[in-house]
Amino acid sequence: MKDVILRIVRDRRTLAPVNPRAFLLVLASLASPAALAHAYMDRTAPEAGSTVHGSPAEVKLWFSHALEPSFSTVRVLDSDGKQVDRKDKKIDAGEAKLLKVSLPPLPPGAYRVVWRVLSADGHVTRGEFRFEVAQ
Repeated sequence: MKDVILRIVRDRRTLAPVNPRAFLLVLASLASPAALAHAYMDRTAPEAGSTVHGSPAEVKLWFSHALEPSFSTVRVLDSDGKQVDRKDKKIDAGEAKLLKVSLPPLPPGAYRVVWRVLSADGHVTRGEFRFEVAQ
């Protein structure tokens, strides 16, 4: 049995020897949960579906995995669909799972937050949530 395990496996195209341990290591890494993970929204501030008293200074979205800054976006829209955030979205320097955008003072009303993120594993997720600003 030991001879069978240690036998050199040859690739049909190159006839290069394949180390069985290296093959198992690659196979195990492909099946790991981290390799299959996507960035899902964990929580938000303001909380999704909430009513806040007074205008928040920013909208924050926390995700389950690190985000790619160049390919992650967030927009805050008013009830007419007009973008009302300051268009300064950024990934937090100290926390790569946090996407945020600042807001000007918002009048009372309903707002929709639309987001699209690319996680470090290369997968895109998107979604939206609403919050309301009360007087």
